Amino acid sequence: MKQIFQVENIKCSGCANSVKKNLKDEFGEVKVDLEKNPREIILDIKDEDIAKLKQKMKTMGYPFCSEELNTIETIGTKAKSFVSCAIGKIDK
Repeated sequence: MKQIFQVENIKCSGCANSVKKNLKDEFGEVKVDLEKNPREIILDIKDEDIAKLKQKMKTMGYPFCSEELNTIETIGTKAKSFVSCAIGKIDK
């Protein structure tokens, strides 16, 4: 079923490329909407796989907006997102 999730820290096409590339093998095609704020990812996913997606996104530095993060986690995910973004810009 197609679902939409709002995520933090996605700023540009480099971020979007990282998300698409890192999720493709496990979750299939992912659309990243850079026009909306907060940014949204759209993909076909079963409800039972959402927790796995949520963890994968957080690992890349792009947590769901609905996720409650403490200060250390917030700083950590922002730092990870910078790295993911840089990789996404290189891997075009």
